[in-house]
Amino acid sequence: MRVALFITCVNDTLFPGTGKAVVSLLRRLGCDVDFPAAQTCCGQMHVNTGYREEGVRLARHFTEVFAGYDAVVAPSGSCAAMVREQYPKLARPGSKGAAAIAEVVPKVYELSEFLLDVLKVDDVGAYFPHRVTYHPTCHSLRGLHLGDRPTRLLRNVRGLELVPLPGAEECCGFGGTFAVKNPAVSAAMGADKTRNILDTGAEVLCAADNSCLMHIGGTLSRQKTGVRTMHLAEILASTEENQ
Repeated sequence: MRVALFITCVNDTLFPGTGKAVVSLLRRLGCDVDFPAAQTCCGQMHVNTGYREEGVRLARHFTEVFAGYDAVVAPSGSCAAMVREQYPKLARPGSKGAAAIAEVVPKVYELSEFLLDVLKVDDVGAYFPHRVTYHPTCHSLRGLHLGDRPTRLLRNVRGLELVPLPGAEECCGFGGTFAVKNPAVSAAMGADKTRNILDTGAEVLCAADNSCLMHIGGTLSRQKTGVRTMHLAEILASTEENQ
């Protein structure tokens, strides 16, 4: 398959290792992976804060950049949900833009969706000998309805002990611009999530969105808990050779 990596702004700017992990993983599974250098922001924060026209422009650019691929894979439930849920609402019915969106959007997948639903793989040959707990981020849980896809993949990682996270479906408090507009509430929600993580005794917190991991990880770090945060892609890309 000819697959495009939709890296997303947060990963490209702050967590490039996640993008590298996705490429390594997909190539290991036989995919021809490309990184379209012309890609930009998907427009999520613009649309969420009322800048609809800017969102329309970015959606048009997205469909131009990612046209022609068999699949577009994003290591982010948040940005994948933006494209799948919001882009069809931004286009004028019957327009050229609507046709382009209808062509590209169904090919956009969050990583765990692509692995399980398209490649039909639940064991990617990973090795990660650590105690891990998984946080299902809001967009992956409520927007994409990923369900147990990420945890099915984690359970098949050799050496990994997966422990359930109490209150897993509760928001971590990040929410993009929510954390900026409501910092006190955001921090309190992050503190609640951190307590639940510590109760698991996990060495590593895993999620499908680095934005949420960044928020939770800040609290874990300030409290000097010793708990690491890792994106799902980085765990799945791990092998005995790169430990």
